[in-house]
Amino acid sequence: MSLEPLLNPRSIAMIGASDNAGRIGGMPLELLSRFGYAGDVYPVNPKYTEVFGYRCYAQVEDLPAVPDLAVLAIGARDVTAMLRRCHAVGIRAAVVYAAGFAEEGEAGAQLQQELEQFCAQSGMQVAGPNCMGLANLNTRAFTAFAAIFKTASMQSGQGCVSVLTQSGNVCSALYGLVRAHDLPVSHFINTGNEATVDFARYLEYLAEDPQTEIVLGYVEQIRDGRRFIEACRRFQAQGKVLVVLKAGVTEKGAVAVQSHTSALAGDQQIYDAAFRDLNVIAADDFAQMANIAMLAGLAHRTAGERIGVVTMSGALGAILTDRFIQAGLQLPDLPDDVQAQLRQGVPSYGMVSNPVDVTGNIVNDPQFITQVLQALAVTPALDVVVINAPGYMLDRMAQPLIDVVREYPRLFVAIDTGNANSRQRLREAGVAVFDDLGHAVRALGPFLTWQARRAQGTGFAEDASQDRAGLDPKPHSLQNEPRVAGDDVCITVPGLPCHEGDARRYLAGFGLPDRKVHIARSSQDAAALAERLGVPLAMKVVSADLAHKTEAGGVLLDIVGGQSAARAYDRILDNCRSYQPQASIAGVMVSPMQQGVAELLVGATRDPVFGPVLTVALGGIMTEIYRDTAHALLPITHSQALQLLRSLKAFALLDGFRGRPRADVDATAQAMVAVGQAFLAGQPILEQIEINPLLVREAGQGVAMLDALLIGGTPAPVPIPVQPSGVQA
Repeated sequence: MSLEPLLNPRSIAMIGASDNAGRIGGMPLELLSRFGYAGDVYPVNPKYTEVFGYRCYAQVEDLPAVPDLAVLAIGARDVTAMLRRCHAVGIRAAVVYAAGFAEEGEAGAQLQQELEQFCAQSGMQVAGPNCMGLANLNTRAFTAFAAIFKTASMQSGQGCVSVLTQSGNVCSALYGLVRAHDLPVSHFINTGNEATVDFARYLEYLAEDPQTEIVLGYVEQIRDGRRFIEACRRFQAQGKVLVVLKAGVTEKGAVAVQSHTSALAGDQQIYDAAFRDLNVIAADDFAQMANIAMLAGLAHRTAGERIGVVTMSGALGAILTDRFIQAGLQLPDLPDDVQAQLRQGVPSYGMVSNPVDVTGNIVNDPQFITQVLQALAVTPALDVVVINAPGYMLDRMAQPLIDVVREYPRLFVAIDTGNANSRQRLREAGVAVFDDLGHAVRALGPFLTWQARRAQGTGFAEDASQDRAGLDPKPHSLQNEPRVAGDDVCITVPGLPCHEGDARRYLAGFGLPDRKVHIARSSQDAAALAERLGVPLAMKVVSADLAHKTEAGGVLLDIVGGQSAARAYDRILDNCRSYQPQASIAGVMVSPMQQGVAELLVGATRDPVFGPVLTVALGGIMTEIYRDTAHALLPITHSQALQLLRSLKAFALLDGFRGRPRADVDATAQAMVAVGQAFLAGQPILEQIEINPLLVREAGQGVAMLDALLIGGTPAPVPIPVQPSGVQA
């Protein structure tokens, strides 16, 4: 059902109306009256005959017409009964202010369950409960009791920035910061407990809203990952900017989130990966979000990750250079001809390569700044020009800067270290003005990275659907199927759970290299295999019931000779039976020891929010010690797998660290793609794939599975996979 009645109502009923503008039943009515909402307004309260110039009605059943939206300013225990009455007269949507639902223990959870059941049966759209409300600033439809609307300046034109949050106070704070930048707002949306309408549904609406170009979001939990992914695709396709601050990053923060809105904070690393892959700008604080919105308002100007810096101080040039590079941006050296042009006015002790230090000498020749700005505006070596200057100097160069900005589409940014009188003139001309170096860097870093990804044209939505359509699970079925593996006895591949031998065969069907292994059924088998192979062996238990073989004592290495192999076989079985007496044991796998450059973990699992996710990390026991991991939504391409690998701190081990041989990174990336394909083909039967370790050999020699695990789960809806837009550390 459309969210139009909630977000663009043509008529509004206020149930629990008050004549006091300081109360939640009075403030929205006063705002509607003050700012000239053009639709019909129906206050409902038997205590009044008129409220803020609107006729007041005793009961909702007395209304002369059916409003689009009812706003309930009543107690939690009365809400569902009133919703039933509203629905009975034909009202399709409602805003519920009341707290005391799922965020307040068992009794509140029961109230919310009753509300949700009614909405599911009736189809009624309800914002909240436990929310501050909504506002459409373009139509002046105020259904929020937010005092910020009285203190922040009211815009005169149509808004392009929407604020969407799971916290009312955050919504107000962001709105105030956005208006302080004089940015016009389209929608103010506080989702509250999201009993029937969640963050992703609002985002879906805003993706199609022709007025909204920028969304600033605050989330504690995304409840509908599939819808969120689709909405982000629409944002990407239309070039709209989505900036999100996610709470619950730390363990303590996650507890605070849960007590706040009854949300369960998801795995932050997966959220980070999803935001990156969906080209969502992840923010850290509200000021940064407002600053990014200010930059996004200048998105018509060409920009990218290559920055030119102009200062009047070598020290500030060095600081800005460090900070921008740390933010993931580039400061390329300027071409020789540009440097020669700049040197005409910059003394020998001033830099001209980038950063450009025009020194205090610029005071003696202020007209030279025009030459500097024009040179930087046209050179193909740069995408953005940042000028750091004290206020009096920014005032002196304001007109030349305005003239250049009007002539060239390049993005210019000014960092005013004083209090320049020209700030407003510069902003009106299209110059982004900051009053703090740190604020400038924190906004430019993520925004310019977003813009660069957008310019690359990822096409991830189409790629993802094609990759998924191209998967053919038929040759790699997880159903019962007889298999013969070399010298091994005939093995039946069961449904899950299955043992490692079956897991290896399944994965090999997707192109993962798998050398022939042997399964000993007795100590005599083990001895015979050891004598025949004649090399140091790895021996490990084969059991679908023992996922972690090392902990069970089911793995022994560097076994040499028949007698040692026979003893190792018996020891493994004794260890595993002591560890888990009921475990079903199919034998002991015997394979030659293998050497390589490094060991990695490559796995895939189904995140409860975002669906299929790939993980790569330093393998073996190092995985849990160092926690050096990288994640991506599935499917991924070969190039994205390479980027994931390079994002690991341990990548140096694969890249010839201190004379070590370089690893076969290309084959590793192929294995990662194959794991993703195997996982998607096995949905929804597969819950998890883990190869730990994946042995990575020297360049050109490939990789090998040293251990493989498949874990089954219960069928569940799987979000549509998304092709990541790029992977960064």
